[in-house]
Amino acid sequence: MEFKGKLSLWQRIVRAFESFDSWTAFSLNESGRRFGAAYARYAEAMDLFQVRGAKRVGVEILGEGLTLGVGGLLVMLALALPAFREVGGDDWLKKQDLAVTFLDRYGNEVGRRGIRHDDSVSLDEFPDHFLKAVLATEDRRFYEHFGIDVIGTMRAIAVNARASGVVQGGSSLTQQLAKNLFLSNERSLERKIKEAFLALWLEFHLTKSQILKLYLDRAYMGGGSFGAQAAAEFYFGKSIKDVSLSEAAMLAGLFKAPTKYAPHNNLPAARARAADVLSNMVDAGFLTEGQVYAARRNPATPVDRKRETSPDFYLDWAFNELKHLSDDGKLGGDRVLTVRTALDVSIQKQAETAVESMLRQYGDSYDAKQAATVVMDPDGGVRAMVGGRDYGASQFNRATDALRQPGSSFKPFVYTTALLTGKFKPTTIVTDAPLCIGDWCPNNYGRSYSGSMPLATALAKSINTIPVRLSIAIGDGNPKIGRARIIDICRLMGLTTPLVDTVSLPIGAAEVTVLDMTASYAVFANGGKKADPFAAVEVRNSRGDVIYRRDRDLPAPKQIINANVIADMNGMLVKVVEEGTGKKAAIPGVRVAGKTGTTNAYRDAWFVGFTGNLVAGVWFGNDDYQSTNKMTGGSLPAMTWHEMMAPAHQSVELKPIPGVPTTPGGKDAVASASGPKGFEVAASPQRPAVLNPRALDAIGGIDSMMKSIVTRRGPSAFLEPAAETNLFGAARSVGGRMALQ
Repeated sequence: MEFKGKLSLWQRIVRAFESFDSWTAFSLNESGRRFGAAYARYAEAMDLFQVRGAKRVGVEILGEGLTLGVGGLLVMLALALPAFREVGGDDWLKKQDLAVTFLDRYGNEVGRRGIRHDDSVSLDEFPDHFLKAVLATEDRRFYEHFGIDVIGTMRAIAVNARASGVVQGGSSLTQQLAKNLFLSNERSLERKIKEAFLALWLEFHLTKSQILKLYLDRAYMGGGSFGAQAAAEFYFGKSIKDVSLSEAAMLAGLFKAPTKYAPHNNLPAARARAADVLSNMVDAGFLTEGQVYAARRNPATPVDRKRETSPDFYLDWAFNELKHLSDDGKLGGDRVLTVRTALDVSIQKQAETAVESMLRQYGDSYDAKQAATVVMDPDGGVRAMVGGRDYGASQFNRATDALRQPGSSFKPFVYTTALLTGKFKPTTIVTDAPLCIGDWCPNNYGRSYSGSMPLATALAKSINTIPVRLSIAIGDGNPKIGRARIIDICRLMGLTTPLVDTVSLPIGAAEVTVLDMTASYAVFANGGKKADPFAAVEVRNSRGDVIYRRDRDLPAPKQIINANVIADMNGMLVKVVEEGTGKKAAIPGVRVAGKTGTTNAYRDAWFVGFTGNLVAGVWFGNDDYQSTNKMTGGSLPAMTWHEMMAPAHQSVELKPIPGVPTTPGGKDAVASASGPKGFEVAASPQRPAVLNPRALDAIGGIDSMMKSIVTRRGPSAFLEPAAETNLFGAARSVGGRMALQ
């Protein structure tokens, strides 16, 4: 019976699903049948290649080896890529650290930092006995292996296993060079893997002679020396070409542990190590026992390299400044530099003496164990830096890296911000009375309140409630806005550390460094200009060319604070010393301005002050933040400031503090070196008269003129009347501009 009529929607959907199901079942069935037939044909074909018996074992091993080999290659590629990234381009051979010689402001050498590096000696010029000493000790199969000494590595593993520790290294000379050039001294499996791949890379790109030469030039050999030539000069005062067998053995012994075996640090250990090197040469067959007998009986003696007193904290900081200049591309590509700094050796020594003297005499009674200080010119040139009591005991620089609360020495930033609003003057009457912000209520040092007084008196007496009231007024009633504006001024003046916005920020609860505080006070001393602290005045490359001069290559300092505001602030800060908490910093005959600072529980004590000539910041406290015995900024810090600065102002032309009248006597006044009453210390030596930078430049001009004449006309030019007249005429013209400082 034929069905007539249209199907409903539901019926059409059902029939569609039935059709799809039927097609799917048929397709799967047909695909399975075809796959089965294809597999049967494949099996029949593979039967033709079937191997039985002993041959099958070989085929299985070959197949597994191929599989593991492919997998191993992929793993090695994954491990090699990070190693090859360490190469970092085509200029890897040119990479080396800075080698810097530092001069003081008058051109006298005061120290070195970075590396001593000299690759001027060719491999052919190295003594044969030195090369044999190195190879016998570091890598006897150097010319036989492909970058990794498999035999040596296995031997080292066996020896170390028997000793239950690391007593013998397995790295080849090429691996050591790879580490020196590209990697750190970190002891890790990752570094060893990178080292192995980089050794293979070096062997592929360089000859054996090139690898050996690079190793001898770049290996660290103690005493700041990199390379055999620099080490020979440092330890024996001669070229590597001239070292004896005993000296060569001592130098070759440094590669394993340069600090441990450095002869200027531990001569007995260095000689014992040299004896081992001589034994290695005999064992390797390079020399006979008879040939090394004389070297054993007469071990090498290095030149005297006893450490002389040097401004180490200053030089560490100055070296970091040079690194930043180099990273910024301001020094070109030369890595051997000579830097004239702003360092004043006489002030540096006086600062070190003052810090040690105060801690030795009063440190125990005040329970204070550490101190730090920075002295600088008003333009930011750092003349002296003491980062702690003893550099040998701790190289941590408390002047640049320690974050400490400044206490009331922070208040001048608050007062400056208040004056900038135009709402206040030094004569403005303010009231010292109880005040609370939320549940925080600031108290004064004496737990009492003084009522109404001029703003200048509030700063001189270091009243705590006044800067808090000022922060509210600065923010037009909102203390948070006021503190934000204060922080902006602090940043503008030179405080670079994070300043946490708390209600107690106006009275010095934030953390700062001595260097930043001193640089910020320099803004008061120079009339309102930014004073970024610096060490490098002039930098010369290895050829003697001037590649950087601060006054030439950097823009002139910007005026950041209005001169009238600075004048008002300076007038108030002078009162702090003459009438307030900073009296012990006073120098007879010299106008001094500054501010004391003391933090909660007496953990930190400060005095930061300035004259028209110099700025200095002083901090006393303890590294573990332990409280002192009621030490305030007006005691040891102010006394230390006086002991440093009084000699520094002798025999110099006294400059006025901007906006402050000079002391009666003006330029003829001479600073006294006597200590504050009740705190007498040993008399300070009078600061020697030295040439100021203008005189130094003048002498430099004469020197350049003389060299120019010799170059053009020869030494006989000085015998000619015309040249003599020109030379001494020039000398008279520049000599008139010389001045003693």
